[in-house]
Amino acid sequence: MRYTVLDAFLYAANCHCSQCRRATGSAFKPFAGIERSKLTLAQDEGDVMRFGDDQGHDVHCRQCGSLLYSVVRDGAYVHVTMGTLDDEPSIRPDKHIFVGSKAEWFTITDDLPQFTEHAA
Repeated sequence: MRYTVLDAFLYAANCHCSQCRRATGSAFKPFAGIERSKLTLAQDEGDVMRFGDDQGHDVHCRQCGSLLYSVVRDGAYVHVTMGTLDDEPSIRPDKHIFVGSKAEWFTITDDLPQFTEHAA
């Protein structure tokens, strides 16, 4: 599955919540946020697996299972998983969020600000 998204991201973070860890199979999800209208699927919507409702859901590639993006904030924005981008984005995660529920076995080793839940 391919998608197109403008490099006009508004924010980026590393999310350590249990839902992001479960969806990615990793310690956290690096994501970049953008308005939903700025992301388009290159193929038919039938080529993706969707988990959730119209206001918030995860979209996975039906072929490989990768988490492509999450629809958030009442359906207005998407959190694009940065590992699925082909081109180098102009934004970098600048914080860790939901570290209050991060994996016990993972140690954050960078100097980015850490927030127990959402960033202030």
